[in-house]
Amino acid sequence: MSIGELGRRAGAKVETIRYYERIGLLPAPARTEGNYRAYGEAALNRMSFIRRARDLGFSIEQVRDLLALSDRRDQSCATVDELTRAHLAEVERKIADLEALRRELSALLSQCRQGTISTCLIIEALAPTKA
Repeated sequence: MSIGELGRRAGAKVETIRYYERIGLLPAPARTEGNYRAYGEAALNRMSFIRRARDLGFSIEQVRDLLALSDRRDQSCATVDELTRAHLAEVERKIADLEALRRELSALLSQCRQGTISTCLIIEALAPTKA
């Protein structure tokens, strides 16, 4: 299949596929006589794996590690579990940070009096304090 077809079937942009090839996540494909990329089912499966992992928030390096692990089918999945637990901990930390941000923004909004900018408590809270 062409790079465009691979992109359509895997749900990825052509530029993304080329990028993944450049950084080694996706092997360079065979070429046609006209020097066009020609992908097979293995490339589609790998691209779908990468896309799903990225959708789950795994970093490029984590995806690289997961791909390397997925290529060694006879090994224990303990390393995959460890990598996923670390990623989940990071997601939970980010959620906690976002919840704290939400509380802070809600507190700012609750002080709003719908006045003018000169009396806006949100603008006042954002302005640097004078020493």
